[in-house]
Amino acid sequence: QVQLVESGGGLVQAGGSLRLSCAASGRTFSTYAMGWFRQTPGKEREFVAAIIWSGGNTGYADSVKGRFTISKDNAKNAVYLQMNSLKPEDTAVYYCASGRRMPVVRMSSYEYWGQGTQVTVSS
Repeated sequence: QVQLVESGGGLVQAGGSLRLSCAASGRTFSTYAMGWFRQTPGKEREFVAAIIWSGGNTGYADSVKGRFTISKDNAKNAVYLQMNSLKPEDTAVYYCASGRRMPVVRMSSYEYWGQGTQVTVSS
């Protein structure tokens, strides 16, 4: 089992920045990738970014490329999402996920999920 706890969400004006954190605990040694997804009411959860736990390779959704940066700290079992130049359409609940399969853009590749943290971007 892996437990994930997100933090760092909040309310920010358009153009502002937020940094999300995800702390992992439990059986993290088998993790292949950590990802961030987001969801708005009435829509499916969508991929935002992912990072390979051992190698550090990253991937991003086109909608956030150049604005968001995913990073990790293996010693702390933590993953971060730095979000810059935020737009109202980035408003969503953001979820951290841990998985052992590919492809990293697919929800079904992740076994463990955090509870989510709300990000609201005002115009």
